[in-house]
Amino acid sequence: MIANAKILIEKIHALSPERLAEVDDFVEFLRLKEQQRLLTNSAAKISEPVFTKIWDNSDDEAYDAL
Repeated sequence: MIANAKILIEKIHALSPERLAEVDDFVEFLRLKEQQRLLTNSAAKISEPVFTKIWDNSDDEAYDAL
């Protein structure tokens, strides 16, 4: 992986300032996308016990087979 990072850094060094700005925007987009994914997964995990109480009841057993 280190070799790939070095190659990527070399490619980035060869870019024009305009392209560097695009790379920076894209990296920021990827970072925010990953952060949003982590937050979504965390929220789902935190909500799980609450929804388990709602979903696990005898009135809704017919839906468990679907």
